[in-house]
Amino acid sequence: MPFVLSSVADFLVIFRPMREKTEEKRLAILRTLREAGQPLGSSKITERLAAMGHDISERTVRFHLLDMDKAGLTQNLGRNGRAATQRGLDELDNARAFEKVGFLSAKIDQMTYKMDFDLLNKTGTVVLNVSLIERDQLERSIPLMRDVFAAGYAMGKLLTLFKPGEHVGQTAVPEGSVGIGTVCSITLNGVLVSHGIPTNSRFGGLLELRDHKATRFVEFINYDATTLDPLEIFIRSVMTDYVGATRTGNGLIGASFREVPADSRDHVLDLGRQMDKVGLGGVFLIGWPGRPLLEIPVSEGRLGLVVVGGLNPVAILEERGIKVHRTGAMAGLIDYRRLFHYEELGDRVSQLN
Repeated sequence: MPFVLSSVADFLVIFRPMREKTEEKRLAILRTLREAGQPLGSSKITERLAAMGHDISERTVRFHLLDMDKAGLTQNLGRNGRAATQRGLDELDNARAFEKVGFLSAKIDQMTYKMDFDLLNKTGTVVLNVSLIERDQLERSIPLMRDVFAAGYAMGKLLTLFKPGEHVGQTAVPEGSVGIGTVCSITLNGVLVSHGIPTNSRFGGLLELRDHKATRFVEFINYDATTLDPLEIFIRSVMTDYVGATRTGNGLIGASFREVPADSRDHVLDLGRQMDKVGLGGVFLIGWPGRPLLEIPVSEGRLGLVVVGGLNPVAILEERGIKVHRTGAMAGLIDYRRLFHYEELGDRVSQLN
């Protein structure tokens, strides 16, 4: 007896899981292409999907790729294979937001272990944020960023610039724009871990300053409960007050909260001082074992750290009406030697011409 759908509801019961399974496979293909960083043929894609636990044949992969080409999600490069298009990468970033909750915490851990900066020899890579502004806004931006660095509200004293066409991770600088690279606070995690100090990054938030002293967090977002960097959210919402913080010592700046083992306090302070000496910044405020820090309770056997936000020098630009087209926290890794002192910013800008 032939199978008959008796209602639209019956059709949806069958069709919806099929559609979701198709979407899952295509997202997996896009993810594979993005992680590869180069075009892949259908056989290589199938191999990588199988390694991730996906039960899929090469024929099915080819079928999906044809439809994805038509949808503009992938590009057929002939014998070189397929590459994800920008539309495909955007689709991957926007899809299944709920499943990406916790992704930021995973990325923090990943970047922490990828960086290889040697504090003693001042060599290796650090984690970098990259923000894009229009080239003709750069001269106006220089004094504002300098104010944040000079006040001690940046992650150290160093930064770098990127010309159009340069890449950092997956961020490319377009024509007419300049990339501003600031040291990410996750660099502190990497230094601590390399010295045997495990670090738990709990949240990012807005830190209230009174007379240049930290008083409390007025807003914060847990890293394991968001798909976006909390400081990016606060910057885009223009909830900060760097103008007040730099001019009067009263304002709201970006900062994050971490926990480290209680017995590591002296070691953390020493490493923080060493990071200051090489221009990378470090610990903004440190608590005591088992005691709350700025009214934030800490876990048993741990102590709290407040770390200044790496995006702070760029955040002030939004306050003053300078459009930041992209604020990319943890954009990638960069060699420490590429960084320069913020007082050199004017000279470095002139070299971009």
